Amino acid sequence: MKKICFTLAILAAGLTAVHADDAALVTIQIGKEKKKLRQVAFEFYEADAPQTVENFKKLAKKRFYNGLAIHRVFPDTLVQTGDPLSALVPITGRDDRTRVGTGGPGYTIQPEIRRKHIEGAVAAARLPDKINPSRLSNGSQFFICLQPMPSYDGQYTVFGHVIWGMETLKEISNLPTDTNDSPLQRVEVKSVKIMPREQLPPPAPIPAPGPAPTKRWWQIF
Repeated sequence: MKKICFTLAILAAGLTAVHADDAALVTIQIGKEKKKLRQVAFEFYEADAPQTVENFKKLAKKRFYNGLAIHRVFPDTLVQTGDPLSALVPITGRDDRTRVGTGGPGYTIQPEIRRKHIEGAVAAARLPDKINPSRLSNGSQFFICLQPMPSYDGQYTVFGHVIWGMETLKEISNLPTDTNDSPLQRVEVKSVKIMPREQLPPPAPIPAPGPAPTKRWWQIF
């Protein structure tokens, strides 16, 4: 099975056009083939969601996200990660995936529902209203909107926005999945590093697709 890697870089910003001083560099791997790297960057809305952003940074510094999987994808619509239960799930064995998506760090965060779910919005996941009427955010899980999702407006805490790398996220969202919408190939967060924004590396170019395989004469007929 072919395996892909990509690096997810996360930037920080407030309400204005002036960005915060720090950033986070997140390395994510799909499978084990380390030669194929991707980069994605998103900024924080620190002024709109200060508790949520502070919590993300705290978890990143504790290496909480290291080894977790992107456990939920919908084609060209959404990708989700941050469940510690996903660290225990092997690449094979679909029955072991059933609990993934239900975990967290053991606490919730007060909602900070201010931003809209535009394309590239980064939002905290949460339990549905029926069992979570206060709309408390999960302490670690988050998702990224790959298209505008206005039906989510007023429902979730948006705490960031992708500034480059949407092509990579859409590529991930189109991976084959199981019945729990989890990629069959393991998509794993390898590390998350907080750093000064000026030290953030530039986005890596997306590799051009290789040439189509040449058919042998006996395959033509």
